[in-house]
Amino acid sequence: MRNKIIAYTDGACSGNPGPGGWGVWLKAGHHEKELCGGEKDTTNQRMELQAAIEALKALKKPSSITIVTDSKYVLNGITDWIHGWKKKGWKNSKKEPVANRELWEALDALNQIHDVDWQWVKGHSGDEGNEKADELARQGIPI
Repeated sequence: MRNKIIAYTDGACSGNPGPGGWGVWLKAGHHEKELCGGEKDTTNQRMELQAAIEALKALKKPSSITIVTDSKYVLNGITDWIHGWKKKGWKNSKKEPVANRELWEALDALNQIHDVDWQWVKGHSGDEGNEKADELARQGIPI
């Protein structure tokens, strides 16, 4: 039986914009992998997106994965809004260019390769995976 892959992802920012970090806690059976990184000048939304991108980039082959995020922006964007954005030439409902388009395009491309089940969890509510991803995201913030 194949191991179920689950990734908990989170982004963090010290100031918004400001220095930010992303974190991913990947689990498959008894295997775990912790990933984190960051940028000196970014936003919380960009770090939330980067965490999801890094989770999918870490997979060595097309896989079935559950991504758990506390970001409604990421969840709604990838499961709903992106279809309209692409139809409208990457314009949002206000007919303005979609923010963070390059990250959305990268996430969309990876989302096409893998079978992704996107799930939302309330942040800072005691969920072990979300708390771990948050800790990793804070570790990723450049000093």
